[in-house]
Amino acid sequence: MLISIAMMLLMGMFMGWICKKIHLPSLTGMILTGIILGPYVLNLIDSSLLNISSDLRRIALIIILTRAGLSLDLNDLKKVGRPAILMCFVPACFEMIGMILLAPKLLGISVLDAAIMGAVVGAVSPAVIVPKMLKLMEEGYGLEHSIPQLILAGASVDDVFVIVMFTAFTGLAQGNGVSVRSFINIPISIVLGILVGVVIGIILAKFFEKIHMRDTTKVSIILCISFILVTFEDRFSSVIPFASLIAVMAIGIALQKKREIVANRLSLKFNKLWVVAEVILFVLVGATVDIKYAVSAGVVSILLILGVLVFRMLGVFCCLLKTKFTMKERGFCMIAYTPKATVQAAIGGVPLAMGLACGNIVLTIAVVAILITAPLGAFCIEFAYKRLLSKTDGQ
Repeated sequence: MLISIAMMLLMGMFMGWICKKIHLPSLTGMILTGIILGPYVLNLIDSSLLNISSDLRRIALIIILTRAGLSLDLNDLKKVGRPAILMCFVPACFEMIGMILLAPKLLGISVLDAAIMGAVVGAVSPAVIVPKMLKLMEEGYGLEHSIPQLILAGASVDDVFVIVMFTAFTGLAQGNGVSVRSFINIPISIVLGILVGVVIGIILAKFFEKIHMRDTTKVSIILCISFILVTFEDRFSSVIPFASLIAVMAIGIALQKKREIVANRLSLKFNKLWVVAEVILFVLVGATVDIKYAVSAGVVSILLILGVLVFRMLGVFCCLLKTKFTMKERGFCMIAYTPKATVQAAIGGVPLAMGLACGNIVLTIAVVAILITAPLGAFCIEFAYKRLLSKTDGQ
C-alpha cells in the first residue's frame, strides 16, 4: 500500500505539473495518473487501497468543503438570495430532462433508463468547483455579486438532490415504485444538515475561545467531528434524513461567523492539507475509470454529454433571470457549473451492480462525463474568470 501511495502522489503531482505547463488544469494529469496506474490499465495500485477508495475520496471532499465553509461569509450569500436556492436543483433538473429527451433517440434506451443516466450525470462536482471558487474569492473576482459564493453553495446542495433522484429512479427500475418520503426528505436533510453544522460550529467557537490549543489540534478536532457526521449519515440516513457534507460546510461557516480570526488561520491549515488530498482524490477518481467503456462508447456518447450540458447551462441561465448579473457574469456561472467527477465515480457503477439492464451504458456515459467535463470545465473556469468577471478593488 505504501508503494502505491508513493506512486500516486509522485506521479500525480508530476503529471499535474506537466498539465499546468501546457496550460491544462492540473487535475487532468491527476485523473490520467489514476487511469494509468488503476486496475484497468497497469494495475499498480494496491487492492487494499482501492477497497477504501470511496472513504479516501470522501475525506478529501470533507477537507475542501470545510475550507470552503471557513471562507464563506453568510452576508455575501444573503445578497444573492433567490438564485442561490434555485441553483441547488434547477440546473440538475434541466440536465435530467435533457437526458430523457436525447438519450432514447441517440442510444435507443428507455425513458426510465435515460432518467437513471440523467441522475448519475446530473450532479456537479464540488471537488472540481470548490477549489476554483476559493481561488476566485482569494483573488477578488466576482465578489461584487457574490458569484463564487453562489456557485459554492449550489454545488454542495446539488449533489444531495441528484442522489435522492437517482435512488428514486433505480427503485422504479427494480419495481419498488417511487417513495414520496424520499422527496420530502430532500429539504429535511438539507435543513437538518445546516442546523447540526451551525450548532456544532458555534459550540466549537466557544470551546476554542475558552481553551487554548494549537491550530493543528483544532483542525484534528474538526476533521474527527466531520468523520462522525458522515458515518452517522451512512448508518442512519434511512431513519433520519441528514446531509452530512452540508453539515461539514456549515461548521466552517459558523466558525467563520463567530471566530473570524481563528477561521482564517484554520483555513490556511486546510489549504495545506488540500495539497495532498487533491492528488489522492483525483488519482482515485481516475482509477475508477475503465477506459474500455469510454472507447467503446464512441462519438454518440460525447454528443450526448455535450447536449445535456447545454440543457444544464440553460438551467443556470434561468436561475439568474431578473438578477443584477451582467451577461458576462451569467456566462461564467453557466461555464462554472459544468464539471463532473466525484458523484459519477461514486454511483456510476451502481446500476450495473444492481443487475439493471442499463448498467453498462450508464457506467460508460458516467466515465465519458468525467473524462470530458472535469478537465474541460476546470480549463474553461481558469480561462474565463479574468475575462468575464470584474475584480474588486483592494484585492
